[in-house]
This record gives sequence, structure tokens and C-alpha cells, in this order.
Amino acid sequence: MTDKSSVMLVDDHPLLLKGLKQLLEFESDIEVVAEANNGPDAIQLAEDLDPDLIVLDLNMHGMDGLETLKGMRKVGVTSRIVMLTVSDADEDVVEAISSGADGYLLKDMDPEKLLEQLRRALDGKMVLSEAVTEILATAIRKPAPRQQADLNNLTNREYEILSLIAKGMSNKVIARELDISDGTVKVHVKHLLKKLGLRSRVEAAVWMVNQQGS
Repeated sequence: MTDKSSVMLVDDHPLLLKGLKQLLEFESDIEVVAEANNGPDAIQLAEDLDPDLIVLDLNMHGMDGLETLKGMRKVGVTSRIVMLTVSDADEDVVEAISSGADGYLLKDMDPEKLLEQLRRALDGKMVLSEAVTEILATAIRKPAPRQQADLNNLTNREYEILSLIAKGMSNKVIARELDISDGTVKVHVKHLLKKLGLRSRVEAAVWMVNQQGS
């Protein structure tokens, strides 16, 4: 049996949710394991299921996508989270990535291109629509230092996993590399993010690369 990547979809537009699900279900190695149309349900499902990837709408009624994203990271969800939205407003892009999103894609993308980007996200890459790349590049030229992050707080295994995250490896690849289960990797990732005061794998990878270069 093939090892399928698990994906959760969060959007309060039924038609878009259905279309996205159909697009992904054509792929034999991807499984849509859950759908949610509001923030609170999405946070609970993400915590319970710990999917490989969460595709999250930004402009939802009630709790919006940014609040939902922050809520997920706050409860320790380590899934890759990609925002899918119609907004290319500078502040939305910067806040989403700063709050722990692993990507920011616009809904007007060609379906094949969208699928390609979601696959890249599953492979551990940061994914961005071309329209938002420059916005982000401008915003992160001078990232704020994180004083509380200290490698000495990590166990040897956590350090090992962080080094592999910095090389762009996904949980599945790390699990194979270290001969441990996906679940064990996820637990280690959750612990090391908390210890370092970091919000996402991407932030951890960038931070680690900076440490190695300094």
C-alpha cells in the first residue's frame, strides 16, 4: 500500500472546498482526511489528526484564517500550513508567514500550478505565489533576533532532527533517515519548537541555517 500524504482543507466556501477536494482526490498519493468550514473546528481537527498539510482560507467568517493559524500553532500543531486566499495585501502576507504559515498562495492560481505548489509544501518547501514573494522579501530583510532560542536546550535527537529540517527534509524523510516513526519525529519537532520559542518548521530551518552560518 502506498504511503499517502494526509491533507486537511479549511474554507467556509462550500464550492471551493468541494473543488479543492476533487482536485486532490485525483492524486493517488494524497488523501483528504478532514474538512472544516470554521476556525474552532479546524484547530480541534488539526490537533486530533496532525495531518501532513493543512490548506487554510484567510478570509473566513467569525474566526479568520490568521486567528486559526495562530490557534493551531499555539496548541502545538506541527503540520505544514499553507494559506490559500484572494488577498495579496502586504500586511496579510507578512502576518501569516510571521505567525507560522509555511506558504501563501492565491486562489486565482491555475489548478495544476496549485497542485504543484501543494506538493512542494508536502516536500518541506516554503511556497509562495509570485505576487507575494517581493512583499515578503522586503519584510524579512531585517528579521528580529530571537534571544530566547538556545541550541543548548535541545537533546541530541532534537538537534539532529533540527539539522535535517534545516536541510529541507519532511517528517517522512527524517523518519526514514533516522529509522524512527513519523509520529516520533512530530513529537520531537513539537518539543524543539517550544524549547526554541519558534512557531513553525520554516522558522526553525531559517534560524538553524543562520546559526550554522554565524
